[in-house]
Amino acid sequence: MEDEVTEQIMYVLNQLVLWVAAGAMVFGGVVPYIPQYRDIRRTQNAEGFSTYVCLVLLVANILRILFRFGRYFEAPLLWQSIIMIATMLIMLNLCTNVRMATELNTKRRSFTDFDWSHFWSWSRFVDYLQCVLAFTLLAAYVTYLLLDSSVFVETLGFLAVFTEAMLGTPQLYCNYQNKSTQGMSIKMVLMWTSGDTFKTVYFLLTQAPVQFWTCGLLQVAVDVAILFQVYYYSRYPQKPASHAVSHTTSAKAL
Repeated sequence: MEDEVTEQIMYVLNQLVLWVAAGAMVFGGVVPYIPQYRDIRRTQNAEGFSTYVCLVLLVANILRILFRFGRYFEAPLLWQSIIMIATMLIMLNLCTNVRMATELNTKRRSFTDFDWSHFWSWSRFVDYLQCVLAFTLLAAYVTYLLLDSSVFVETLGFLAVFTEAMLGTPQLYCNYQNKSTQGMSIKMVLMWTSGDTFKTVYFLLTQAPVQFWTCGLLQVAVDVAILFQVYYYSRYPQKPASHAVSHTTSAKAL
């Protein structure tokens, strides 16, 4: 009798841990962007945040959703992708509104101009939606045609997680270009690091496809590099802390 009770308790605890871990996987990825979102709204300045971070995550999560049609993975990872796409669109909307409210250049840039020099630096949020929709339709069509190819499916999965692993590189480059981490939320990067570490361990424990945990390790390494930039630029400032980033630099970083 006691053994049965113990087994039931252990089963309930195990299920509880699995539910908590699944919830952390689904919602934990968006938490780091809350302090960054609040900082941008408070300061009305988005220059310290690279919107290429949003591009990387949008591409990665769209590809991950398509990958699931060829190779099954757990539902929490699917919901994580859906919620992350929505979060990145919200971040893009905020950054676009803030940038256009402070930008001196009155010329409007749009996705349908097909001007590569202004890619991902458009004037309206709807242009970003058009780009995301066009990419999604194209990627879905190619996936539909090649879904029977195991090589394509595995390559798609690798591209999804490798693109996500490159999440921090736009911010890494933006910090290097500005020679400062001013305007970037350190809380966001700390949450990146803790979240990516948790996610990589989760992948290993749930025996996720090898692409997931190998690229998770790479993502943690990039997070650590950004934290090193925070230390280095605060210890050895390259320019006055109050110096504003020029609009030219901002256009390249966004």
